[in-house]
Amino acid sequence: MDTKIVLSKPLSLEGQSDSDEHYEAPNILHRILSLFKNMRQGSDLSCFKLPPVFNMPKSQLQCYAESVYCTSSDLLSNLNSGKTPLDRLILVVAWSISTIRPLRFGVAPYNPTLGETHHVSKGNLNVLLEQVSHHPPVSALHATDDKENIEMTWCHSPISKFNGTLVETKVHGKRQLKLQNHGETYEMSSPNLVIRILPIPGTDWVGNVSIRCQETGLVAELNYIGQSFFGFRAGRRLIKGKIFDSLSMKILYKIEGHWDSTVTVRNTTNTEARVIYDAKEVLSGLQAPIVQDPESVWPTETALVWGELSQAILSKDWEKAREAKKTVEERQRELFKERESKGGNWVPKHFLVSYSKEGGWECSPIQKSVPKAPIATL
Repeated sequence: MDTKIVLSKPLSLEGQSDSDEHYEAPNILHRILSLFKNMRQGSDLSCFKLPPVFNMPKSQLQCYAESVYCTSSDLLSNLNSGKTPLDRLILVVAWSISTIRPLRFGVAPYNPTLGETHHVSKGNLNVLLEQVSHHPPVSALHATDDKENIEMTWCHSPISKFNGTLVETKVHGKRQLKLQNHGETYEMSSPNLVIRILPIPGTDWVGNVSIRCQETGLVAELNYIGQSFFGFRAGRRLIKGKIFDSLSMKILYKIEGHWDSTVTVRNTTNTEARVIYDAKEVLSGLQAPIVQDPESVWPTETALVWGELSQAILSKDWEKAREAKKTVEERQRELFKERESKGGNWVPKHFLVSYSKEGGWECSPIQKSVPKAPIATL
């Protein structure tokens, strides 16, 4: 068992993290073209194994969690400050946009191992994730702020496919946010990630996102628009949308802006626009979490499971990185064979999980509240 716990810096507004300093675009593009040269169009990449040179020093589980606990300004606890249901939906929209982070072309997080966890606290917010399925990959998140009476559950099942000149990842599953002081539950979807290989390498978040409050009938619809190839920066990381009453279908606000700079809402009854989200304010100066109690860190903690590999990537020791990744993968195969020999199925420790063709994956937390974590962030 590794004893090294490694937590790298989160992705910042500029899309930079510890891992990004190691790569230059021409080398990465050449390597990626070589990697996919024998890949058929439409191939499912969920089981595709990347060499460590293509990995950032963290798991996908940690990337999901960072979008919740890594912010400079606390949009989440501010959700209760909205005086009306419409005010609160606008605040939820701003928070939802803050979970979208710029990514760097050419590097990807590790595929989480079965049962891998990530448990981090930020002030009164406690966040817990578990990889509840490996094939297909399904990640569950539960976060609670007992002071603000806010609860969040996510169930993510990403499916990546190679489409010739790009890789598109569709994030299936839903996100649920409860403002218990107001008796409101918001259900929302996720945009898709597109990694363009040709003609211009880059990454984009694209597609439609719906945010619906079950109790009030208020709905926000957002459209993330990919980068234009015609050289107009106006098309870069664009977001447009509207807020409407689903009962009367009356449009109340128009939303527009750039998710990596500022987003505004404009009341449809007048021309006044106001900024509801400023990425520079929310995503600048982000720091890695700190291990406060190493003895209490679970053996399944992502920063421990991948610690040796992450350290090797940060040190650019690619031979050691290959060995570390092979060790993790072999350990997973051993555990799988052990379960098979005993005829038992693996059962998640922190979530009840179900699947149906109609509703997809459902992940319900076993505990009502997430406990304080031995890893914390400011």
